[in-house]
Amino acid sequence: MFLSDHETRVDLLYYEAIAKTVVKLIRQTPEAPVTIGVHGDWGAGKSSVLKMTAASFAGDNRVLCLWFNGWAFEGFEDAKAVVIETIVDDLERARSGVTKVADAARKVLKRIDWLKLAKKVGGLAFTATTGIPTPDQIKGLYDTAMAILGKPQEHINAADLKGIAEQAGDYLKNADVDGNVPAQIHAFREEFEELLDAADIDQLVVLIDDLDRCLPETAIATLEAIRLFLFVPRTAFVVAADEGMIEYAVRQHFPDLPLSTGPASYYARNYLEKLIQVPFRIPALGLAETRAYVTLLLVQSELGEKDARFTKLLAAAREELRRPWESRGLDRTTIQTVLGDVPPEIDQALQLSAQITPILTDGTRGNPRQIKRFLNSMALRFAIAEECGFDKEIKRTVLAKIMLAERFSPDFYEQLARLAAADPTGKPAALTYFEDEVRAVAQRVATDEKTSSRNGRKTKAEPVDVGIEEWMKSDCAKGWAAIDLLLKNEDLRPYVFVTRDKRSYFGGLATASHLEALVDRLMGTPLAIRSADAEINRLSSTEAEQVFDAIRDRILQSDNLETAPKGATGLAALVRLQPALQRRLLGFVRDLPLSKVGPWAATSWANCFTEPAITAEFEQQVHAWSQQDDNSVLKAAASGTLKVGRQR
Repeated sequence: MFLSDHETRVDLLYYEAIAKTVVKLIRQTPEAPVTIGVHGDWGAGKSSVLKMTAASFAGDNRVLCLWFNGWAFEGFEDAKAVVIETIVDDLERARSGVTKVADAARKVLKRIDWLKLAKKVGGLAFTATTGIPTPDQIKGLYDTAMAILGKPQEHINAADLKGIAEQAGDYLKNADVDGNVPAQIHAFREEFEELLDAADIDQLVVLIDDLDRCLPETAIATLEAIRLFLFVPRTAFVVAADEGMIEYAVRQHFPDLPLSTGPASYYARNYLEKLIQVPFRIPALGLAETRAYVTLLLVQSELGEKDARFTKLLAAAREELRRPWESRGLDRTTIQTVLGDVPPEIDQALQLSAQITPILTDGTRGNPRQIKRFLNSMALRFAIAEECGFDKEIKRTVLAKIMLAERFSPDFYEQLARLAAADPTGKPAALTYFEDEVRAVAQRVATDEKTSSRNGRKTKAEPVDVGIEEWMKSDCAKGWAAIDLLLKNEDLRPYVFVTRDKRSYFGGLATASHLEALVDRLMGTPLAIRSADAEINRLSSTEAEQVFDAIRDRILQSDNLETAPKGATGLAALVRLQPALQRRLLGFVRDLPLSKVGPWAATSWANCFTEPAITAEFEQQVHAWSQQDDNSVLKAAASGTLKVGRQR
């Protein structure tokens, strides 16, 4: 299964309604110029809306629909001129063979050359309002160029200067020297309107895509080009862009606005609002819409878009999405109503969709592209398991849940992965306790606590690891644990293996061979550890991470953690000489099982933590140990460590 990131041919989100509204608006105002904005976050589906808009005009000879991708022209010297030239060239190409069109196009292109000329001399001939040079400005430029052409200064290229002078002279032959800026704007618009007449069309529709991917100068140049057409009858521009990115481009382009104009953010919004007459905002997907979307994507990948069953489900989903606030998504009841039964491949898609939709909706903020990428990544991981030959040990639903933690709560995932890799069964006790506790809390909230109190039922207190206490404070981690799929009986090691990146959770097995000797020394005696300082200093950051991971995992696999295990002293030495590992060491300390660890956990890291923020977090951890009552030995050691720290 691979889901393309590009604009879709099949409308799975019923964006056709937005496209039809855009088309209706354009057709209702054939004479008046209009600029429409299709706004939404990156990956929200703006390009798909433009594709559907273009498809609606296909076959209509009276409307010419052109596509301009701003990102494709990134890096051109004069993006403003490129926009206008592209529109004129595409229009001429669409009416190729018509002499009147070719003549009118040449006339417009000639006027565009003035923009290029002004750009080449560093903006001398630009005006603040329009960017169109006046004849007087070009004449002054021409006279200046000719005067110094015979004796150019060192920093002026004579050949370039001669070319500029020739262009200016050529322009002056055809220009109205007495014209002013308003007259030039009017002339441009009149000439472009003549081009539309020659092309014999009722409307020109220009779709501007990927503007929010452009650098600020390109985005602004494109918008400034559009402004020249704002009063040209029979033109419509549909601009797909994220307002936030465009506002950023405006702020970057006008960094020195006077305070009298108001805050820069206000000016940026005002600029866009004056340019975009009618804005459409693509809303983020809600819970029901995400569930329908995920189900359709999975079913489409299994059956294909031409399968009759998929076509029926797509029609049913569209009906559901007409009133999404009343919909439960494409659930089992709806599918049974449409198909009569639920085939196995659709049943699997239903299960997966139901399990991942709640947290995927929040994690992606309802962004269709992010949802696709998650599903693609999941399919890739399963394909890797197939190639490695352990796909029978991988359940797609479990893989999806593990990946949700990896994607939306990476710190929690890191801790969980280490615990799973260190456990001989791949079933860490901390996860079992966490899943049970989340469900118990939910049940206590749902029931009458007063009744429970009168009945005198009390749950026996169990030792709680500090790491689990942190998990219980994380809404994302608790939401993940509440997903209706328990992992406490699953061997998580295959999933950790297939979801790992450059990091290994399986000790020295993945450590580079040339580092194994160093790992062994750091697991050894104090004398061996001291002799490794020079080698530690030579490690690259990646090598240091590999050595740290190998030692850490060997420690976590130790049967006895009441006394300082082999490797603890070496780990401290490694971090002191490689301070970039401090965050990793803090994570290791937090992963130590509260009920099994001895006083060394609080006393072994003198001089390891030097970064203020990480030092403060370590002190919070030690303080938490000093307040708990499940490990008295660790509590005393933590209290002593805090006391010594206060005396320094």
